[in-house]
Amino acid sequence: MLNIHARAAFSRALVPLATALVRAGVTPDVITVVGTVGAVAGALALLGTGWFFVGTLVVWFFVMLDMVDGAVARAGGRGTDFGAVLDSSCDRIADAAVFGAVAWYYAQHGERWMLLAALLCLVLGSLTSYIRARAEGAGFTCTVGIAERAERLIAVLVGTGLTGLGVPFVLAVALWLLVAASAITVVQRFATVREQSRARAAAVEAPRPAGS
Repeated sequence: MLNIHARAAFSRALVPLATALVRAGVTPDVITVVGTVGAVAGALALLGTGWFFVGTLVVWFFVMLDMVDGAVARAGGRGTDFGAVLDSSCDRIADAAVFGAVAWYYAQHGERWMLLAALLCLVLGSLTSYIRARAEGAGFTCTVGIAERAERLIAVLVGTGLTGLGVPFVLAVALWLLVAASAITVVQRFATVREQSRARAAAVEAPRPAGS
């Protein structure tokens, strides 16, 4: 949802930075890898050890590079199929690191319900992305859902950031709401693909007019 309404505005704002990076010879793939490595390192070293506020700032900074690599690709005309696959794969790695780090922290402290929530977020988030990729590979469109990647990251990072500032229960609320929203998104995407699949099958099986 946020991807549709906000990405265009962010992309326009990043044009000057993207142009400067292109002139400096920085490639989109380099930005993608740097952003992923930074997000993973920040999540494991900081979120995983309870430094929630600082960890949130570090992870957020590197996650935002996901916007920059696309802007650089457009500004320099360097977008490639490999770059698209790399970007999508690195997104999954960064997401897994964030939720995995949160899960690891609560596992160490014996908070089983928080551990469960973080793991469910990780699994459902991966499933959401997989359904879209598999559907698009089959020729369908599957961008529906109330909890896409942007929403998932905002929810968990707002939760970790406020928890780091001492606000109680906010991460628990964020994670469990995200579990519910992600589960709804999975159902929405399955339903969308099913509807498109039925429409395609009906079009194939429809009788042709006489004389055609």
